[in-house]
Amino acid sequence: MPNEEIPTSVKLSKYTPYFLILPTLAYMVFFIGYPLVQGIMLAFFDEKGRFTLENVNYLLYGPGSLFWDALKYTILLAAVIIPIQVSIAFGLALLFNLRFPGKNASLYTVILPLTISDVAAGLIWYVMLGQYGFFNKILMNLGIISHPIIFFRIKDMEFIAIVITEIWRATAIVFIIIYAGLQMISHEYYEAAEVFGATTWQRFRYIVFPLLLPSLQAALIIRTLFAFQIFGVVWTLAGRDIPVLAGEAYYAQTELLRPGVASLYALIIAGLSIAVGALYIKFFKAKYLEAGM
Repeated sequence: MPNEEIPTSVKLSKYTPYFLILPTLAYMVFFIGYPLVQGIMLAFFDEKGRFTLENVNYLLYGPGSLFWDALKYTILLAAVIIPIQVSIAFGLALLFNLRFPGKNASLYTVILPLTISDVAAGLIWYVMLGQYGFFNKILMNLGIISHPIIFFRIKDMEFIAIVITEIWRATAIVFIIIYAGLQMISHEYYEAAEVFGATTWQRFRYIVFPLLLPSLQAALIIRTLFAFQIFGVVWTLAGRDIPVLAGEAYYAQTELLRPGVASLYALIIAGLSIAVGALYIKFFKAKYLEAGM
């Protein structure tokens, strides 16, 4: 029996997945790959194309270098802000998963800070946390404090001001992702659990949390990427009093006119983001995904 000729449509269908991911690959090559290569060239090669560690030495030992402080405060801010944001977002998502009067209006109120840029958020809270700002006036009127709290010009208080501002500004990002994940959990699971007499805690432990792990993983990765790139809020509230990696990159580029050092800072931010993202992927993968289901 002669071999039947494979239809052209079937042949083309084999390449359909490649055509579908082609725009994504093009985007990654032009907007991620090319800048990454250029950043490496600027950081480790001189104008004549020779390998050099001059920018590394300047970053570590140059006059006025704040690299180690910037690394410390960037990691410290992420370590403080992200757990608080995830906890608040998780609680809000569980709350909004219930039905109550005014739910839609409250939902829009929670996500409203997403419409405000980081610099604008920094300016808002700079005014609110000022010596005669709204925050101090409320506490004094309630009798909680007798003198205004000085949030600025004191490094520890500036750190607290940055944490407060970031929690207000960016918790909504985590909330939206977790809330969307909750909406995708079928109510049939809850109904089956109720039939078998599962308590509220058991439903959360064995249904909600395992099925929410992929959304939690995505939220953590995205929020951590933004946390390592924090700049506008810090620069507005504290300047270089609280140095961060992105702020030092900006300073190296605009004030020191050293693009190689700025590129090195950017590569360090990228390396930190990739390393922490890999940890999230490893430790927050859902069991049913690990089983290949």
